[in-house]
Amino acid sequence: MKRVTLLSIVFLLAGVATAQQPPKTTETIEVTATRIAEDVNVVPASITVIDGDDLRARNARDLQSALGTVAGVSIAPGGDSGPAGSVPELWGLREFDAFLLVVDGVPWGGAFNPDLPTLDLSDVDRIEVLRGAAPVMYGATSFVGVIHVIHRPAGAPGNLGRLTAGSYGTFGAGVSLPLSQGVALRQSVSASFDRKGYDEQRTQWDRAHVLYRGEAEAAGGTLRFDLDGALLRQDPSSPHPREGPVLTSLVPIGANHNPRDAHIDENRFQGVLGFERRDWSTTLAFTRSNYKILRGFLLTVAETDPNAEGFRQNRGINDVYFDAHFVRRFSPALRVIAGLDFLYGKAHASSGLFDYFVSLDGRDSPNASGIEPDDFPNLRDRRNFSGLYVNSEWTPAPRLRVDVGARLNHTSESRATDEDSNHRTTTRGSGVIGANWQVRSSAKDAIALFADYRNTFKPAAIDFGPDSEPDILKPETAVSYEAGAKGRFLSGRARWQLSAFQMDFKNLVIAATSPGGLPILENAGHERFNGAEYEMDFAVQRESRIEFGYSYHDARFRDFVQEFDGVPTQLSGHRLEMSPYHLLGAGFLYAPAQGLNANVLMNYVGVRYLNKRNTARASAYTTWSAGAGYRRGRNEIRIDGRNLNNVRDPVSESELGDAQYYRMPARSVEASYRMMW
Repeated sequence: MKRVTLLSIVFLLAGVATAQQPPKTTETIEVTATRIAEDVNVVPASITVIDGDDLRARNARDLQSALGTVAGVSIAPGGDSGPAGSVPELWGLREFDAFLLVVDGVPWGGAFNPDLPTLDLSDVDRIEVLRGAAPVMYGATSFVGVIHVIHRPAGAPGNLGRLTAGSYGTFGAGVSLPLSQGVALRQSVSASFDRKGYDEQRTQWDRAHVLYRGEAEAAGGTLRFDLDGALLRQDPSSPHPREGPVLTSLVPIGANHNPRDAHIDENRFQGVLGFERRDWSTTLAFTRSNYKILRGFLLTVAETDPNAEGFRQNRGINDVYFDAHFVRRFSPALRVIAGLDFLYGKAHASSGLFDYFVSLDGRDSPNASGIEPDDFPNLRDRRNFSGLYVNSEWTPAPRLRVDVGARLNHTSESRATDEDSNHRTTTRGSGVIGANWQVRSSAKDAIALFADYRNTFKPAAIDFGPDSEPDILKPETAVSYEAGAKGRFLSGRARWQLSAFQMDFKNLVIAATSPGGLPILENAGHERFNGAEYEMDFAVQRESRIEFGYSYHDARFRDFVQEFDGVPTQLSGHRLEMSPYHLLGAGFLYAPAQGLNANVLMNYVGVRYLNKRNTARASAYTTWSAGAGYRRGRNEIRIDGRNLNNVRDPVSESELGDAQYYRMPARSVEASYRMMW
């Protein structure tokens, strides 16, 4: 693995300045639902806001630990994108591309798939989670939810430095500081280097990340300019094969069947330019991502030679994102947001496929450098997503708000392989209708009832795997209904939210197996997702809080026929794989300004099935994580443990390895020193 370049980034992590401690973010404000700052209690949708100070108090630096108590959300670490990635579940659907990841208003992953492995939660102001689709503001890119990561603004006061070291060779360093804080010009920089090790054979990742944010007053508004760079080097783990109803005992836990020199390397660079005035906002972003990948997967647990297939791949992706919208209040009772956006993506992947033999314990894995590929597939794909949108907020009565939004989408995709090419164009509307009634509203306490209807679609995910097909799958479509209540009580110390939903899905993209035994993607027929979710956040005292989230999800096929061993099987009534009925997260946080601090997090994932025929049942599991520290003045030392009870259950299914599953990473412990100045 090439690490010299990454390690050199550490020497950029230096700087001194004088500032105050970061201010507490107002927890009730969100911008995801309508692109403008609003109190979550008046928006007719289910939204959770996680404050950046709370994330730092819990030392949460990945989505799994950051969203552990958010109702209806479950983050499986790792997956096909590598150990630095994750596979989120929202509304009962665990798919790598069913949700939209947004960072500072820009889709993180562009027109293709969310780029979770490069996501860095350093210097975050807050994370907003919108459950359900965002069919108007984000169009054909979001289905079951939006996770919006928002960094602190340019020039925000407060410097933070950290050093970490932990299990399996884990270590890291980072710094966040303002460069200038003037009225005319504000600048900040955040830089970090992290290495994360695992107990699996030959599994770890290195990530170097630098984010520069700048703002300047110009032309009666604010000019924004961000530069983001990430270098990621991953040594991937292997999913565990299933035989019949259980994960096979022939393969030891932690065995790695990748070639010994396997890697997932990514260089990602993004530039964002924006301009905002009182009633106008424009954003333009360009992203370039380069990948060098070498991976392999078992084809069988039989002692045959060869028993595994590997692939090399060079992949380049260019993304362009543009949005311009205005906000106009036509009367005290009517506000309108209208705009247009454009998302362009161009990808080219050149691969080389080869067979090899590896023992089931992975110890004699070969170096792929000595294996000549026997097939060289190529894939080119170009996507254009554009839309005109308008959303109105009408207040016909002092406590009643009605939102009506509509969008005209135009999507175009061209795909070519060595054998064939294809093109698909879709012009389709999408929209949302919602209402919010403030049953009770005061400065600190409130109760609101809300309901919404959403209709959306999304072009099918692209398969960058070793057996990419030229066919472009049908777009996925969804219609959902949601109703609930939310509010604050005890003088604002307690916040709660209760909601129920139903979503009817068509053409869900799922993993399947080609006639040659290789993984492919295909459309499923009809699915229905039902559920109820409850969330509560209670400030016991100024320094301590209790967080709780529970969800019940029932995700089932309604009409889908798939062949198993050549026999067509109707899956109607079967539950979707890896989707549990019950999810629960509970946490306690004690974070005074000085002295001892502590946090505990418990996550429960209920019974689920590993396969579509529901013949492989996986038991429920619970994980425990905890941390403790001591803060004196501007210095803090702490220790954090993840998965302390060492659960190793399957958490996500591979879409590259047939009937193979990634397990929960083993117990890990990390010590850290942080300084605020």
